[in-house]
Amino acid sequence: MAHQGSDAPAARQTYIPAPARRAGEGYGPYPLMVIRGVTLIDGTGAPPTGPVDIVIENDRITDIVQAGWPGMPERLNRPPHGAVHEIDARGMYVMPGFVDAHVHAGGPGKAPEMEYAYKLWLAHGVTTVRGVSLAPHAIARSERDRSARGEIVAPRIYNYQTMGSGWNRGRIHDAAKAREWVRWGAANGIDGIKFFIRGDETPETVLAAIDEANKLGMGTVAHIAQPGVAQLNAEQLAEAGLGTITHFYGHFESLLAGREIQNYPVDYNFLDEQKRFGEAAEIWRQVDVGMPGWDEYLKTQVETGVAFDPTMTIYAASRDLMRARNAPWHDIYTLPTLKDYFQSTRDNHGSYFFDWTTQNEVSWRRFYDRFMHLVNDYKRAGGRVTIGSDSGFIWKLFGFGYIEEMELLQEAGFHPLEVVRAATMDGASVLAEPSGKPADFGIVRIGMSADLVIVPENPLANFKTLYGTGHERLSPENRIEKVGGVKWTITRGVAYDAEALLADVKAMVDEQKTARGQPVQP
Repeated sequence: MAHQGSDAPAARQTYIPAPARRAGEGYGPYPLMVIRGVTLIDGTGAPPTGPVDIVIENDRITDIVQAGWPGMPERLNRPPHGAVHEIDARGMYVMPGFVDAHVHAGGPGKAPEMEYAYKLWLAHGVTTVRGVSLAPHAIARSERDRSARGEIVAPRIYNYQTMGSGWNRGRIHDAAKAREWVRWGAANGIDGIKFFIRGDETPETVLAAIDEANKLGMGTVAHIAQPGVAQLNAEQLAEAGLGTITHFYGHFESLLAGREIQNYPVDYNFLDEQKRFGEAAEIWRQVDVGMPGWDEYLKTQVETGVAFDPTMTIYAASRDLMRARNAPWHDIYTLPTLKDYFQSTRDNHGSYFFDWTTQNEVSWRRFYDRFMHLVNDYKRAGGRVTIGSDSGFIWKLFGFGYIEEMELLQEAGFHPLEVVRAATMDGASVLAEPSGKPADFGIVRIGMSADLVIVPENPLANFKTLYGTGHERLSPENRIEKVGGVKWTITRGVAYDAEALLADVKAMVDEQKTARGQPVQP
């Protein structure tokens, strides 16, 4: 959604890195830990199987063993014996840890403590994030490395930065300078590049940076902003070797008949936030599902290998503002400063509901219909689709926005197993691919990293049970009961109690509310 990459001193002072992992935060890693009697959804698209025991040694899955037969008592006294820690997961489901392919870690003025976002992600099963960017480079690199060493409570972090971030050698105005910065970034802990295709990012500099990044094993992702899409659309960027197209920009512009630009009104101004986002959806009037060139575009994109990261959740408020604004988690888990940021204002990025009308929402619903068809057709054609949330803007909260994206992919036509695959195996492969090495996470398989999410409800039956606020259901006794939520999130062999993580988040919110004299939720 936004630029998050400034390395100015003021920016550095307002991001608060996560504290060191405290005693009692998480269990492990252990020489031997066993998850007992769980039903396995392995992330590849294979159907569930279970009950199984999953054996973890330190940070690796070392065995997966059938524990019995459905509907029958499990075998007693099963090996392995002598585990330091066991998780009784009978009746529960396990999946690979989720990959969020598009994140920012709060930031100045709204959620400066990075611990806040980390714990919300982990509480919703997210064990890997691609920061685009997570924070200014020096901070993001440090947080990535601290997470890898197990020093903080955080997901696995990929550090992507915008061109020019982190160095002091001036602005990038030509291809030579772009290549120089990419080489500098590769040598200084930058895993990939986030392009906006605007401002200094001319076609010349962007194409040079993509080429250099591919040579050096760095990833690339582009938000093809409206000021740049007339020069480089999604098809052109993928042909040049781009790794991921995030959001929706650039796809439909690749399909317009007889032109390359949507029908902007003559009073359009990109810096007018309501014009920018209100008009973005109006391109639906120029495209239709299955229009000439539709299938050819998707086939061409599949051949390039580019991934689609639709991030539908971050714009979902545009089609139903009241639902997003009144989501049940805001009162409990949204910081007052973040809620302030979400309020409509002319000088806050993404706070664009100046006078949001029924017609605005209808246009966004029409747009989503077409975009969802495009994303599902890309998957059906063999293209990879990942899950990114971009939360922290437009009434979307970290973790909660990720689960909504899973729901939106199901609405788009994905089978629930395909949604889980996008959230796990496909996300992991897209992040690992630039290095030339296969991902060692994203699948529950012997030899893989012990990144797992354990849930008490069948997620394939209802993704709503993954929300941290749970799911309401009427019991046989005619009482409303709350079920679901993630039970355990395991990252690199460390098991975190999701409820405890949410309690920590609530305490942070309550502290801010108390300082403001606002009532806290019980």
